[in-house]
Amino acid sequence: MMKKGITWLAACMLILVLTACGGAKQSAESGSNGSDADAGVTASEELVIKASNYEFDQPEYHLKKGVPVNIVYENENGNHGMLVPELNLQLDIKNSSKVITPDKVGEFEMSCSVFCGSGHSSMISKIIVEE
Repeated sequence: MMKKGITWLAACMLILVLTACGGAKQSAESGSNGSDADAGVTASEELVIKASNYEFDQPEYHLKKGVPVNIVYENENGNHGMLVPELNLQLDIKNSSKVITPDKVGEFEMSCSVFCGSGHSSMISKIIVEE
């Protein structure tokens, strides 16, 4: 169990370092809301994901494959972010929304992208993309 926790922490730290290195370029290209993924696509739906200390507001969120959705991240308590690598989705208080169009069906783990303390490694949820 300890080994898994250390591996998870190391992976999160690597992601944070890589994100910090590329963050300035992305912000300059995408504008203030970070919605560069599907630029020019109008979202037909909106999903609000809220985070507070060591938890997201729902254990899972559902999206439809091929349907553009504006993902909005709200930080309610503490300092958090969200990361779903398979959906090319990372949001935080600086980049709080992004339009995506899921192109594959499946369950994708969402984790906190900002180290937030002792409960950080258990701050996970799922995004489920359905047909």
